[in-house]
Amino acid sequence: MTIKAYGAHAGDRPLEPLDITRRAPGPHDVQIAIAYCGVCHSDIHQVRSEWAGTRYPCVPGHEIVGRVAAVGAQVAGFAPGDLVGVGCIVDSCRHCADCGAGLENYCDHMVGTYNGPTPDAPGHTLGGYAQQIVVHERYVLRIRHPAAQLAAVAPLLCAGITTYSPLRHWKVGPGHRVGVVGIGGLGHMGIKLARAMGAHVVAFTTSPSKREAARALGAHEVVVSRQPEEMAAHAQSLDFILNTVAAPHDLDAFFALLTRDGTMTLVGAPATPHPSPQVFGLIMKRRSLAGSMIGGIPETQEMLDFCAQHGIVADVEMIRAEQINEAYERMLKGDVHYRFVIDSASLAA
Repeated sequence: MTIKAYGAHAGDRPLEPLDITRRAPGPHDVQIAIAYCGVCHSDIHQVRSEWAGTRYPCVPGHEIVGRVAAVGAQVAGFAPGDLVGVGCIVDSCRHCADCGAGLENYCDHMVGTYNGPTPDAPGHTLGGYAQQIVVHERYVLRIRHPAAQLAAVAPLLCAGITTYSPLRHWKVGPGHRVGVVGIGGLGHMGIKLARAMGAHVVAFTTSPSKREAARALGAHEVVVSRQPEEMAAHAQSLDFILNTVAAPHDLDAFFALLTRDGTMTLVGAPATPHPSPQVFGLIMKRRSLAGSMIGGIPETQEMLDFCAQHGIVADVEMIRAEQINEAYERMLKGDVHYRFVIDSASLAA
């Protein structure tokens, strides 16, 4: 099946219209008519070869929502017309300890929604900047939000689970004081989710102009991290810090804000490393530095259900497919509040 998509033929070339091929649904496959696809900062890193190993043509997109168009003969959990989503994972080994624990995101053979190995043409997966996708039922997620919110649900498939997973793993809840560093595509979801979990949320930004926006997202307090007196006022006060910034920066200033036994978890993925933190900032208060990467399929479904229950969606700006190169440049300038979403209907134009 040949469909319309947007992708790039090289890292130094813009994204452009492409015709790509999708396999026919197998016995356990779900064919999805894509309605919307979110635009993630990692799409830029991958399509521009800023991360090693990009295969071309590269069709990005791993924040996919739409309706089931067809199912394989042995699919029992989905039917045509269902609202569904696909996140960052479309396959894994299915038998390792990580897969057995529902943590396919940590499987050594996890296959990404794009740029992953597959027997399908052209030999690597092609993502959601496209009209349709075919995915094994194990990696398809049910969406329980109202259909009218579907576009704003799309970023939950990456930005949502990337922030939800560490908040859940470190058991954030009532009585906890949580810092969220960065108010962007990831950070704005972190604020919403931590607030819904019952935590006292302190947002950190380098931009004084973002104070009111952070409060509107649910932050109880907002700190401008470039103001030493504001940072000092929160010394040793936070149980957990979710650091969403995708650029190298000084981590030591944030360690000083953690209580004894506090943890800072990094979810942003900078193209170059952070400066190494000072060891004494960790050992003197038994603090921890951790990392977290998206989430497994069961946890992603849990996140979607939690968000539906609490009325949580991303703040999005809709674009047409032909605006994607402009959107990338705006993302690099921080000019988006807070996530671009492609209207897939524009691919047919």
